[in-house]
Amino acid sequence: MKFNQEQIKTLQDIIYARRDVRGNNFLSKEIPAEDIQKILLCGINAPSVGYSQPWKFVVIDDEDIKKEIRQNFDIENEKAKNIFKDKEIYKNLKLEGVKEAPINIAVLYEYPNEPTIGMTSMEKMGEYSVVCAVQNMWLMARALNIGLGWISILDEKKVLKTLNAPKNTQLIAYLALGYVDKFYKEPELKTVKWKDEKTLKECMVSNRWE
Repeated sequence: MKFNQEQIKTLQDIIYARRDVRGNNFLSKEIPAEDIQKILLCGINAPSVGYSQPWKFVVIDDEDIKKEIRQNFDIENEKAKNIFKDKEIYKNLKLEGVKEAPINIAVLYEYPNEPTIGMTSMEKMGEYSVVCAVQNMWLMARALNIGLGWISILDEKKVLKTLNAPKNTQLIAYLALGYVDKFYKEPELKTVKWKDEKTLKECMVSNRWE
């Protein structure tokens, strides 16, 4: 299959328009089941080391579970406020959307029970594979005009306990999904000047460092 310039431009537009959506932007509108399936199918079509496909997806709409996850977030966020106490911006950021988003998805890594091609030297390649799945999901969600937020201010062990997850799993991402009132033109943290945006030149080295 070959792609034309219009399709290439569309993919580029989706990548550039992707945003990490926060709770104050989510709407209560229900997401069609077929759209959730499209997002998950893009996840399982991500590349994986040794074709291990080490991902598990927990689709959550239960309000009690979401409430427990939100309590987890609140505890961890208080700790973070102490770390960033010299940055007033942090206190004003809305950094999650557990309760506001109609759907949450926990993305887990399932440890292999046998040697895996590509993991004999770099053991974390399995975890990186799951991150690739998350990126695929994020891009499809944006193409469907569905907001997605990655919530990482959580105690992983407590999340796994809340989900009654198998012992051979690890939490990679906790995602909030929902329609939004708007998508920002640029990342929120860029807008509030949390950090300066890096250029490609700053991120690229030819061959090796001198």
